Amino acid sequence: APEIVLGVINVRGQVIPVVNIRRRFRLPEREPTLSDHIVIARTTRRTAALITDSVAGVFECLEREVVPSQAIAPGIQYVAGVVKLSDGMVLVHDLDRFLSLDEEQGLDEALANA
Repeated sequence: APEIVLGVINVRGQVIPVVNIRRRFRLPEREPTLSDHIVIARTTRRTAALITDSVAGVFECLEREVVPSQAIAPGIQYVAGVVKLSDGMVLVHDLDRFLSLDEEQGLDEALANA
């Protein structure tokens, strides 16, 4: 499997890859702990589990509330847009572009062989 994939989990009979977002964003590595959270996300191509240090909350927003990332920081990778909140902002990540083509193919092969 690609280096960004930590392993897999079984969720209701579906094998889902667990993605290390620290590696994707080149953050310092650390061992997973019991207090980490796993966020299950669906893209147009697959379901993935993202291991996170914490989750501050979950909310819905309208598409018109999302400011395209190109309007704020042209060329930024993986970020589709930004939602402004009264107390800050939230980066909306493009999970369809989260894995490179090589990583997608490597993951597909690893899951097929599992």
